[in-house]
Amino acid sequence: MTVDAGTIGVIGAGAWGTALAVLGARAGRRTLLWTRDAEAAGRMAAERRNAARLPGITFPPALAVTADGAAMAEAELILLAVPAQTIREALQCLSLPLTGPVVICAKGLDRQSGRLLSDVLAERAPGARPYVLSGPSFAADVARSLPTAVTLAGTDRAETAAIAAALAEPAFRIYASDDLRGVQIGGALKNVMAIACGISDGRGLGESARAALTTRAFAEMIRLGQAFGAQATTLAGLSGLGDLILTCASRQSRNYGLGRALGAGRPLAAAIAGQSGVSEGLYTASVAVALARRHGIEAPLCEAVDAVLSGTSSPDDEIARLLSRPLRSE
Repeated sequence: MTVDAGTIGVIGAGAWGTALAVLGARAGRRTLLWTRDAEAAGRMAAERRNAARLPGITFPPALAVTADGAAMAEAELILLAVPAQTIREALQCLSLPLTGPVVICAKGLDRQSGRLLSDVLAERAPGARPYVLSGPSFAADVARSLPTAVTLAGTDRAETAAIAAALAEPAFRIYASDDLRGVQIGGALKNVMAIACGISDGRGLGESARAALTTRAFAEMIRLGQAFGAQATTLAGLSGLGDLILTCASRQSRNYGLGRALGAGRPLAAAIAGQSGVSEGLYTASVAVALARRHGIEAPLCEAVDAVLSGTSSPDDEIARLLSRPLRSE
């Protein structure tokens, strides 16, 4: 594979997609950042920045912005950085057969089918070779070259290593994995758990409560993940525990921020409107609950978050329910 010398295409010009495009171009590789919004593409190309989503970051010379899906045919490596629930739509807008490696950079479960995003990619682009990039990483940190470590999962070890080499730089470390399912499940479930921790903090329950929630959230992730074929070591790594720690305590996390707003008493619509991007946990919670029930797995935190998001319960009622659960061995 010749990714090291080839063109990188990034689908999606949100904060994360833009940061990944900056990452690729900063290493000197020709990088195409695609958005279907022609006006936004023209503005970013002219200003050499994405002021709306990633302020303060200037585009490297090797980064080009386009709204022409056909231009992505030049890319030897595609990074799919649109929100999880819009992957189908983005691939349809491209109207381009994908036949090489495609790295899924979103974290979620498909709400429509309840499947992993790699399954959605296989359905919509059967010629693509799926990979997944996930881990504790904020777009602003990556764009500013702050130290970050993530996991890249794929079934072809040699190609995984080549992709990692194409994207890595001294401050952006990439660890390889062959657990495609586990990396996706960890990245999806941690978003739901971050909403739970945000609600706790929004209600002013304290640091001890958040630590307990994060710990029990990890135990729940392990139960759910292993039922769906994830390896325990993957869930204990960067794409599971690592991402969970980051998103459950940082105000940069949109999922944590959404939960915090709900815990503070804001209506869901107002909490969503106050965000600059998508909180993937908003859509993953109901899918996770349905999957847990189908397999007979206890998922009290996912159930609590889903109940709050669906409006069938309140944060206080769900907190009381969780605290009244029977005592048991850890």
